[in-house]
Amino acid sequence: MSEQEFVALLSLATAMSFTPGPNTALSTALAANFGLRGALRFILAVPIGWTLMMLACGLGLGALMLAVPGLRVAVKGAGVAYLLWLAWKLMRARRLAETDAAGLQVGFWQGVGLQFVNIKAWVLALALAAGWVASAAGQPATNPGERLAIVCAVMAVFALTSNLAYALMGSLLRGWLVHGERLLWFNRAMAALLVATAAWMVTA
Repeated sequence: MSEQEFVALLSLATAMSFTPGPNTALSTALAANFGLRGALRFILAVPIGWTLMMLACGLGLGALMLAVPGLRVAVKGAGVAYLLWLAWKLMRARRLAETDAAGLQVGFWQGVGLQFVNIKAWVLALALAAGWVASAAGQPATNPGERLAIVCAVMAVFALTSNLAYALMGSLLRGWLVHGERLLWFNRAMAALLVATAAWMVTA
């Protein structure tokens, strides 16, 4: 992979990883409600789930998303339904002590699975597979395995870093959120972001 391609990959990874989305919203919300330690399982699940998806796309399995329209609709529907369910759970919690009762906690395997029903992640993975793995400077790549390994490593590092950064921000807010109904409105704002993401996924 040339230096120019690598810089372009880093730029894309930065833009896609640090802009708000379902993963960063959940990392923030989980850390705000459960603390940084309580959000770690999800934070670690994101890069692992993403890497598995990227490997699937790099090996050609992701092409099924384009070849089988029904599969794309099913993935999109599952992702939208899951995000709306999480938003509903999130908006009900008024106090830190109520988050467990609301069933808000998202475990490791749920975090991994969320990547596979995130149509935004699929679109990005397919674009990376086509533009950075299968081709080099507009020509078929002679080392797709090596390029796939580089893309997976870069995106995994950025996924981990961005979600950890958002979680740190959420955990720092805990002391402020315990007063009055601040946590309720914070959770509602995070829920609204998840709903907006679900709405975007419907039209994507």
